[in-house]
Amino acid sequence: MILPILTYPDPVLKKKSEEIKDPNDPKIRELILDMVDTLNNTSEGLALAAPQVGQSVRIFVMRWNRETYIFINPKIKSKSFRKELMEEGCLSFPGEFFPVKRHKKVTVEAMDRKGREVEIEAEGVMSQALQHEIDHLDGILFIDRK
Repeated sequence: MILPILTYPDPVLKKKSEEIKDPNDPKIRELILDMVDTLNNTSEGLALAAPQVGQSVRIFVMRWNRETYIFINPKIKSKSFRKELMEEGCLSFPGEFFPVKRHKKVTVEAMDRKGREVEIEAEGVMSQALQHEIDHLDGILFIDRK
């Protein structure tokens, strides 16, 4: 099911999300499927965090190189000292783009949709997107980083 995407200044976007206790909970599994459908229905989005669809839980989905990734309870494990200034957009700010300084490389650990621990190392645009989505889960918006 395609979910409505909340836009700023909806207060849910500024709320810190709760950790997922059971990734196999049927409600969580359904939310993930709906988030993937919603992301696939957008032409410009790379990723979508649960708060953007009104759910204050620590999940985001990402499309990268024709693959879909699910991140449950993601955490940045390490980040480069070097930062990069890049133009950034957000589905909750349609048509708006701002320069944001983010770490050039990050390593993120999370659970996948089956509850298995995964780790991903990224740089460039993917690193930027991972940081952007984890910020959403912490109630931080990209306009807070300008």
